[in-house]
Amino acid sequence: MCPVMDLVYWRDVRKTGVVFTGLVISLASVFQLSVITVFSHICLVAMCATFPLRLYYKLLELLRWNPGVHPYQSYLDYDSSLTDRETVMLVEEVVLLITFAITELKRLIFIGSITDSIKFVVLLYLLTYVGALTNGLTLVITAVIGLFSIPLLYKKQQVRLRRTVRTVKGFVKKIRNLCLSLYHSIRPSPVPEPASKPAPAAAPSLRQKAKAK
Repeated sequence: MCPVMDLVYWRDVRKTGVVFTGLVISLASVFQLSVITVFSHICLVAMCATFPLRLYYKLLELLRWNPGVHPYQSYLDYDSSLTDRETVMLVEEVVLLITFAITELKRLIFIGSITDSIKFVVLLYLLTYVGALTNGLTLVITAVIGLFSIPLLYKKQQVRLRRTVRTVKGFVKKIRNLCLSLYHSIRPSPVPEPASKPAPAAAPSLRQKAKAK
């Protein structure tokens, strides 16, 4: 998770710029072409850059000007495999996410909660309009641009954004207090309750009756 946060917050500008540009160009290419075509062209471009350098080092090795150093040996030696523990943890997380999604969909579709199901129906109805205006790939491109832009914008304009949020909260609070005061002023006064009848006088006790006799 830390490498992803480093990319999102542009802690390494060069690395983040390469990843962000590559993602946007790849998604924009997939928007126009098929995934297979885009993948093939990306691999061809990468090999057009790596193959000449590898041939150059091989030529130097044949001329005995290079002691057999591979230009991409560090990338070849990099171990990108997962350990058994990491694999088990990854599989568990994926299974938990899939199980949670299936459980929530089952609860919403079969009306486990009427309120949540109504919200889900409204969301699906709004998504039909979103699908009519745009497609999923456009939303993915927009999400990627927002993912790399919003944290940087917040980091650069943090003080101003906090001040703006504080001002908006104060304005909303004033509007709410004004609406409450208007409601209390317009609301009719409650009807006064009828006066309670006086309680009947208590009957004289037996001792008082005996004295009277």
